[in-house]
Amino acid sequence: MTNSTKSRARGGDKRRRLMAAAARVLHQQGVERTTIADIAAAADVPVGNVYYYFKTKDELVQAALAEHSGHLAELTGELDKLPDPIERLKALIDAWVGQRDVAARYGCPTGTLAVELDKRAEGGIDLEAGKVIRLLLDWVEGQFREAGLPDPDDLAIALVGAYQGMSLLANALRDPEIMTREGSRLTRWLDTLHGDGTDRRDL
Repeated sequence: MTNSTKSRARGGDKRRRLMAAAARVLHQQGVERTTIADIAAAADVPVGNVYYYFKTKDELVQAALAEHSGHLAELTGELDKLPDPIERLKALIDAWVGQRDVAARYGCPTGTLAVELDKRAEGGIDLEAGKVIRLLLDWVEGQFREAGLPDPDDLAIALVGAYQGMSLLANALRDPEIMTREGSRLTRWLDTLHGDGTDRRDL
């Protein structure tokens, strides 16, 4: 490996570490309370080096959203290996519930970021958070569509909306068991949709 190749590899590693740190720290502290120095420290990258990869904090916010999008793609890629679309949705719910302690402390990573960014008047970066949520909605809709259920777009909004709601309540009340209880309820709801062919959309 040449010196230039090694340098590029180290640079790519720093960039990846900064992206992961941005996603984690912004989720924990929020956009306004987080500084570039906070993200640099979490990534173990000298703060002066950050500007080589990301010129502004908004670019780091975009990097965090890209990280969330990547995590979602990894998760749905794994779920797509399951043969049945309803089982994929149940596994998605299990993954949400598996993050109940994090949700109770900080809320949904993308949802909380979307709400915070919406309060800002400038930049249009708030739309970027919406794109990540849209990726989730589209994937969920695809599962309902593959299952042959009517109005898959409405069902997707119901399921993802329920997730955002239970994350918000778990966070507001600092009670991770809200995620557990609501996850079980959502799983039962999926069974009613799939079990007898009746379109029972009410949550």
